[in-house]
Amino acid sequence: MNSTTATAPISATAEAGPVHPLWMRISHWLNALAVVILVTSGWRIYDAAPFFPFNIPTVVTLGGWLGGALQWHFAAMWLLVANGLFYLFMNIATGRLAAKFFPLTPAGVWRDALAALKGKLSHADPHQYNNVQKLAYLFVMFDLIVIVLSGLVLWKSVQFPVLRELMGGYESARRVHFFGMAAIVGFVVVHLVMVALVPRTLLTMIRGRAAKA
Repeated sequence: MNSTTATAPISATAEAGPVHPLWMRISHWLNALAVVILVTSGWRIYDAAPFFPFNIPTVVTLGGWLGGALQWHFAAMWLLVANGLFYLFMNIATGRLAAKFFPLTPAGVWRDALAALKGKLSHADPHQYNNVQKLAYLFVMFDLIVIVLSGLVLWKSVQFPVLRELMGGYESARRVHFFGMAAIVGFVVVHLVMVALVPRTLLTMIRGRAAKA
């Protein structure tokens, strides 16, 4: 997510090097593709055995039928896992994880959240994430891990008995998986709104360098 205001010019540091290295941009778009496939095929799988009193409209689902949806879902699952491990490894190996997402404090999150609500949150240097962004991206990393683990229970329940019990059983794991998906969808919606408000951030994610305001 990105703030809706940028009241100061981009710093010399921001102009000196790429905001997003090539490996990060590639993994970002692969992850976006995997999430779209997983969510839309997952909706079709949910419709085959819903546990809430509603169904997802067929027009926004992928797969056509349960078997087709499962094939799409498993294919995207491997893409998400492989890409996610690569992303995590590169973030740790390059020091980007520590530099971009920490330090993170409750006071900092509260301050930046209030500033964002007032429309006064500056994002002058695109190399730096504000505290709200840090929290949101770390949450997404955690949520994707939960989705993968709960997905393993749904896929191979007998082979992962301990993980299944930790999640309260198979049916409970289905709900964990569903709510994890819902959280990702919510993040994507907010993320797209922020991109629409600050479209130069999309150009930065495509070409790597900061776009002029």
